[in-house]
Amino acid sequence: MMQVILKEDVHNLGKSGDLVKVKPGYGRNFLLPQGLAMIATEGNVKEVEHQKKLIAARTAKLSKDAQAQADRLGAVEVQIERQVGEENKLFGSVTSRDITDSLHDKGITVDHRKIVMAEPIKTIGYHTVEVKLGNGVVGKVKVVVVPKSA
Repeated sequence: MMQVILKEDVHNLGKSGDLVKVKPGYGRNFLLPQGLAMIATEGNVKEVEHQKKLIAARTAKLSKDAQAQADRLGAVEVQIERQVGEENKLFGSVTSRDITDSLHDKGITVDHRKIVMAEPIKTIGYHTVEVKLGNGVVGKVKVVVVPKSA
């Protein structure tokens, strides 16, 4: 058996960065020539461990930043005015771009594609909208749709 470090995910073998034992022929004739693995020398193992630590630290920082933004979004309530017709039905609707613009006015920048809405808001009142911030963090924004005063 020979030890190799996988450079990419290999089906039924392991994920990128894993240290695995394979038969010498499989490693020498397939994994190494295809660039899917490298021989597990002491230096290569240390380099892979170092890269894993860097990636973990970067991921932790991104998660922390996303959670901080989620907390800021949870504390904000945006108010959007729209014209209403009979029975308080909106003319048009409130979309993710409208919410993004209202957040921008309050000093918070969010990409409108990260706002999750099953469908645009078509009624007045209080609504809660989710914002996917990455790394599994989801923020919630309170949106108040009020009738525009004539």
